[in-house]
Amino acid sequence: MWALRKLNLDWGATSSHRLNNMNKLDEFRLKAYENSVLYKDKMKMYHDEKIEKSEFVVGDLVLLFNSRLCLFPSKLKPKWTGAFKVTQVFPHRAVELDNKEGARFKMNRQRIKVYMGNRRVCKK
Repeated sequence: MWALRKLNLDWGATSSHRLNNMNKLDEFRLKAYENSVLYKDKMKMYHDEKIEKSEFVVGDLVLLFNSRLCLFPSKLKPKWTGAFKVTQVFPHRAVELDNKEGARFKMNRQRIKVYMGNRRVCKK
């Protein structure tokens, strides 16, 4: 108010100008929100495309990705361990695995892949 009095400005024009600026700011905020929603949707689609779709059945042999295995520090160390047997498949991407000693543990499906080592090829 003191700036309006000192500069001798019109109160009506100033208030309408401020209201217009507030409306522009609100429109800018809504556009930013819409753009962030679109960006999140695109990133979710991109991420979902990169996830390997794999279905496991009880009795399958699988390998487990082990990023903490440090037997020897090298670029050539194996990152996949074992041959584990699938004992139970849960919803929400969880699988129960059984190792050779008989210990069972649950693991996320994203960390395992099908073991192809013991597959037999039919020759005719």
